[in-house]
Amino acid sequence: MFLLSITISKKKYSLIIFIPIILSSFTHLWNATGFPDIFYDEGIYMRRAMNVLVYQMPQENPYYYDHPLFGQMFLAGLLAVTGFPDSLHPSASVQSVEELYLVPKIWMGLLAVLDTFLIYKIAEYKYNSRVAFLASLLFAVMPMSWLFRRILLESLLLPFLLSSILFALQLARSSQKQYLPALLSGVCLGLAIFTKIPVFAMIPLVGFMIYTGSSKDRKSRLRNIGIWLIPVILIPLLWPLQSISTNSFDNWVKGVLAQTQRHSYGVAGIFETFLTVDPVLLALGVVGLMYAIPRKDLFILLWLGPFLAFLWLIGYVQYFHILPVLPVFCIAGALWLNDLVDKIKSRKHNLAGYGIVASVVLFGLVSTTLLITTNVTSAQFEATAFALSIADKDTTIIANPVYAWPYKFVFHMPYAMNDYRDVLYSEINTDKVVLVSEPHLQGSIGEPQIRQAYDSTASVRTFYGNSRNYDVGLYPYTSMALNNQGDFIDVRQRVP
Repeated sequence: MFLLSITISKKKYSLIIFIPIILSSFTHLWNATGFPDIFYDEGIYMRRAMNVLVYQMPQENPYYYDHPLFGQMFLAGLLAVTGFPDSLHPSASVQSVEELYLVPKIWMGLLAVLDTFLIYKIAEYKYNSRVAFLASLLFAVMPMSWLFRRILLESLLLPFLLSSILFALQLARSSQKQYLPALLSGVCLGLAIFTKIPVFAMIPLVGFMIYTGSSKDRKSRLRNIGIWLIPVILIPLLWPLQSISTNSFDNWVKGVLAQTQRHSYGVAGIFETFLTVDPVLLALGVVGLMYAIPRKDLFILLWLGPFLAFLWLIGYVQYFHILPVLPVFCIAGALWLNDLVDKIKSRKHNLAGYGIVASVVLFGLVSTTLLITTNVTSAQFEATAFALSIADKDTTIIANPVYAWPYKFVFHMPYAMNDYRDVLYSEINTDKVVLVSEPHLQGSIGEPQIRQAYDSTASVRTFYGNSRNYDVGLYPYTSMALNNQGDFIDVRQRVP
């Protein structure tokens, strides 16, 4: 009977942990290239990854520094595993262009599934299996999680951040060799910071867990903190050291400082977008945070507080910068839901408590499904293929990075610019020009050189995206306000 109970328990555990993983696989892998649209920054990160693959150069430009090197190195490694892009046998067809984005999009989906598992394990270690189940479910199905389908540094760094937190939690359960989880936690956090600098704001959280999870004697605690800090500090230092080795340290300083001087709507803008995309998860997270304050739950408070404070201080933020703290919104919301269910059960209303949880999960799953089954990228892929079809080796192609990196690194067009903004610094040296005009380029049309390049070409074909067909005032299609990059694309040409 004892062995039978163990078997049943293991089967139940497997079922519990696989439900959110299966749901996450659906929400992050289904229709990988159809939704969301291909965002400007995704083209930049793909270009940098291809620069690593083709030229083995982690730093693309010695004159411009904005983010550390590990993001493009990690993405390039993921792509190399699949033999990308040669294994796809690329051609100028629309399907082939779409496949060039399918491979990295699948990798982003798989990383999000891994994130779901890590969130489950973190919440299980810190709280209990029911909180873990609820937190991983929220991450798997709530609409805000669709942002992890994009090729962003936040998508790449989150598995390392979550692994660092998990190793720190495991340290408390390690009676011997506590240095190993401390070291692994430090390496993972160091790599996360080496992907994007703002993650250093997680040092108080992980450091606190390392310190409190160590043996009670002061010597052990200081030893583990020291072991943990070494990779946390040394790994990100590889970035400025690389700039020093190439005599570009002054450019590194200017680039890092420039990141704090760009205009944005600040942290308030992040939460405005959060409210637009996923008001339910935002409400659950805020209630969970308010619930954590009187309980002095430092795990929740240290994960969220320093990071948001840093974003507020630097000023320049975009809506997806909140992604490193999205898991703690799920965990905080799960904690509150779990206690709410317990309170309702104590009043002998079991079904009501579970009904509330089921309603939240069902709402999230239906909302996310309605979004991920749309197609908002078809115009982008069609325009990319068409522009390639009317260009030859003596044509300058001017486009934003979403379209530009395949021209340069896959189809080897010698005069393809990395970005339409290159016309601000470079001359057009060919008589023939193909220009891909879309919302991002139109936003910079006030620049004289970009206007001149635009006016020197004539429209050949226009492409219209599908996101314009949805009512952005009707939830969940409010997310379409963030998916308009393919709404209108004008492929233009200049011929001698």
